[in-house]
Amino acid sequence: MAPPKPRPPPDPKAQQYALSVRFKAQHALTVGFLTLLLLLHALAIYLFCSGFLLSRLVLPDRSECSIPPIQPANGYVAGNVEQGCWFPKRFDKAVIVVVDALRYDFAVPFEGGSGGKTRGQYHDQLGVLWETSVAEPARGFLRPFIADPPTTTLQRLKGLTTGSLPTLVEGGSNFAGTAIDEDNLIEQLNRAGKRTVHLGDDTWHALFPGSFDANLTRAYDSFNVWDLHTVDDGVTEHIFPLLEPEMRGQWDVIIGHYLGVDHAGHRYGPDHPAMGEKLREMDEVVGRMIDKLDDETLLVVLGDHGMDVKGDHGGESEDEVQAALWMYSKKGTFGRGNGIGLEPPRSAKERPVAQIDLVPTLALLLGLPIPFNNLGQPIEEAFVGAKGIDYKSLAEVGRLTAAQIQRYQGQYSEARKLDEDAASTTRPLWKAAIQQWQQVEATKKASQGALKSTYDAFAAYQAENVRVCRHLWARFDILSMGMGIAVLVGSVALLAAYAQAITGDRAAITPVLLGGGLAGLALGAAAGAAVGYLSSASIVQSTSFGAGLGGVIGISVGFWPARQELRIPYPRTFWGGLSFLTCLLLCIGFASNSFTIWEDEQLLFFLTTFGFLMLGSSLGQPDRDDRMLGTWNSVSFLAATRLASFSRLCREEQMPNCRSTYYASASSSTSAAWQLAIPIAIAIFLPSIIKYFFHRTKNYQGSAVIWIGIALRIGLFLVAGFWILDAADDGNWYPDRSKSLLKTTRVIIAQAVLALAFAAGYATYIFASPFLAVINEPAPTEALSSTSKPVDVDGGPSILTTINAKPTARPKLIILGYANTQGTRYLLLALTWLLALLLLQKPMGQGTLALCFISILNLLEIIDANNLRRSALGPVVLALMGSHYYFKTGHQATLSSIQWESAFIPLSTVSYPWTPILVVLNTFGAQTLCAIAVPAIPLWKVKPTLPGLLGRVAGAVATHSLVYGGFAVATVIEAAWLRRHLMLYRIFMPRMLMSVAVLVVVEVVGVVGGMVGVRWSMGSVGEVFGWEE
Repeated sequence: MAPPKPRPPPDPKAQQYALSVRFKAQHALTVGFLTLLLLLHALAIYLFCSGFLLSRLVLPDRSECSIPPIQPANGYVAGNVEQGCWFPKRFDKAVIVVVDALRYDFAVPFEGGSGGKTRGQYHDQLGVLWETSVAEPARGFLRPFIADPPTTTLQRLKGLTTGSLPTLVEGGSNFAGTAIDEDNLIEQLNRAGKRTVHLGDDTWHALFPGSFDANLTRAYDSFNVWDLHTVDDGVTEHIFPLLEPEMRGQWDVIIGHYLGVDHAGHRYGPDHPAMGEKLREMDEVVGRMIDKLDDETLLVVLGDHGMDVKGDHGGESEDEVQAALWMYSKKGTFGRGNGIGLEPPRSAKERPVAQIDLVPTLALLLGLPIPFNNLGQPIEEAFVGAKGIDYKSLAEVGRLTAAQIQRYQGQYSEARKLDEDAASTTRPLWKAAIQQWQQVEATKKASQGALKSTYDAFAAYQAENVRVCRHLWARFDILSMGMGIAVLVGSVALLAAYAQAITGDRAAITPVLLGGGLAGLALGAAAGAAVGYLSSASIVQSTSFGAGLGGVIGISVGFWPARQELRIPYPRTFWGGLSFLTCLLLCIGFASNSFTIWEDEQLLFFLTTFGFLMLGSSLGQPDRDDRMLGTWNSVSFLAATRLASFSRLCREEQMPNCRSTYYASASSSTSAAWQLAIPIAIAIFLPSIIKYFFHRTKNYQGSAVIWIGIALRIGLFLVAGFWILDAADDGNWYPDRSKSLLKTTRVIIAQAVLALAFAAGYATYIFASPFLAVINEPAPTEALSSTSKPVDVDGGPSILTTINAKPTARPKLIILGYANTQGTRYLLLALTWLLALLLLQKPMGQGTLALCFISILNLLEIIDANNLRRSALGPVVLALMGSHYYFKTGHQATLSSIQWESAFIPLSTVSYPWTPILVVLNTFGAQTLCAIAVPAIPLWKVKPTLPGLLGRVAGAVATHSLVYGGFAVATVIEAAWLRRHLMLYRIFMPRMLMSVAVLVVVEVVGVVGGMVGVRWSMGSVGEVFGWEE
């Protein structure tokens, strides 16, 4: 029998090709699994927020001109639009001017020396409102105009036109408004055949599409906060021709919405010359309107909200909710009631008017029905008469308004199936007010005191209804919140198991987990949809919960075959225990409002603690090189962390124990002149610092030289040039230069930087070879020594012969950069993102973000010196750094700290989806940079073909996300538990929303940026050194 033929030796190329295919498949499945966890988290967040962010039922009912809520007084016949639907109208036309962010103290004379206040740029610039109210009290009045939070324009316009209260679910829709689907003033104007013209802020067209005269209306983009003049100039250009006598027949109501004051606040802050200039412009505009006004036209000037000391808004601080309302008419029908002086209130705390009160006031003055869902009451000065004694009219309009509220509450209670207890406090007040009215009607000549008491009784009923509605609309959907918490806790627990419980290769286990999760997701979604279809439950809610729960169960089942490779994920090392304890303390602390307020200081403490402990560990290393490397980088880490802490943006609750340094002053939104040195210093020094870290491992080769030494430095100088031009525009350094030219130049520079970062940067990253250099060292040429040894020849006598003492020397092949091939090759990705993120930060933020990147490099070296690549230390510290530097880049867990103007750094106008993406990158720039850097931890200074490397990278990314997942679970549970807390809307809810937003952003960046980026870096290294077995 012939012996078997020997197998041919394996083809090395075929082996490497098969290994590369296996790597790519494992990588795709790992990315898919992490994306699945992201989807589960998104479903959980949706379920919780749909139950937590409050909403109210919007009734479809509309008020009818011919159907008043109660029989009008004095035999008045309802239904005549020309005379007035429910009450005799006072005016034929109205000009409503909205000065966005017109804070009340902008319209009040400055009283020097009171309360230690100093004169600001906004004081005594808009004097016409106060002066006319004092000089002509029968023609005009000025009142504080209090907004209901959230103080964003879209929500305020809803309140100003419907008379209803906002709910939390509306708070997130300021820049994605949808048409109002409830009764409102604009609809009532259209139903009455009135021609309404709108000029200015285009938000009105999102709310009332097709409601304005198409020929005369002019809408302008409202989101470009860098542009102070385009909208205002457009409104002024088109509104005054309409006020000419020959044009008065073309319109009935004009709405002019000016944005310059609001944009000046966002861009510069209220205490800036630009604010004074805009207020003087508004003063001139209102003065000109007074001159053009006829006797039958009502002029209303109002602010939709105020602004805080930095010029921002969105929250519920006093400065944000205190706006101004001024009404004027040459007819002279306004007045002041008994005991009220002619002078307007000096403070917004004196005799304030709720913004919803404007709705019934305007409706009755213009002869329109009061919108069905209105909760406001008539403003006293508008109906009390020039002598201030017409309480009969005031009582009549109070009765009509209260009756409409009574009708609305009846319909709402029926639609919501509320029990009688819901009206237990309002019913007696309604009966008492009606009884008083009946007594007044029965009296031939009622006294002014009786009429005023009747008006007060109806006002008390209205006020109690507002209180009841606030309580009714503060009902949370506990079931939906519970569903969301259950899915979030389950999915975060699975993330913890994937990150810390697997002892083998994660990449090998991932396919089973992904398959189980997808199967569970599909089956759960189908089951949830069936339940929703067959029951009264919301099909969207039940499908979302079924999909989330099914996904969690499916992944859990997928862990079962690999149970031998699992362990309980509790800390087993000092660093693991410290990381867990730190995260646990932070999670517990979110239940405390004072801790949440001072979170930035807590993070500084924890990072400093880690820094000192890493320093101590480094000093204890036996190897001298490791000891020096760890020590030097620990000191640098501590110094960078401490230096960054001097950048601070204080939130209102931290005052007066906090001093803001992020901007030029606490009342400014612009950078100080000295801060322009920061981007210049970054351009000079940061590339050299990065170059040093590459030089240490001989990886400053090839594409690294081009990107770090040339492209990055050029990009950073362009960033510095951008912000210098921005400061020149802000400070009006070149008054003879066109501002549009400066803006265009800045946009071009910003677009060039982003193209350099993402186009050129990603192209370099994808196609670059590992940063290596190969040196051929020839054999040494020195003479060889020789010796003699005896040699026998044919059995004869021995003879001596000469031989070499050493073997012949061979040439050497030296590979420079081998030790850190994987780490430096991947770090190029972080450098491309760094350039883009620096552009989107203001100068102070650029300084802290540069310090953040230096700290990342320090951390990588510390982990290497202490051999902590497999520890949770690196991913956890990066998560803490992301949170710490979030605060140091001028942000807080408040809506008003969002830097909306960052959307227009590379853009001239709103452009979706880029506008919101730019705002997200500015807001979460620190978390984005740290998330991108996470894969560098397991890749830093490891063998190029280290087995299981992809699984280690996935574990690090999962551990990093786990920290933010823990924060999300903690804040969600604590917000649900504290949902009746006084500080819910001001502190706990914003922090919860920030936590869930950061979790989603970090996971998207970690998957799309980090894990996808690993594919190219590890792929290029594999092509050179071969693929792991």
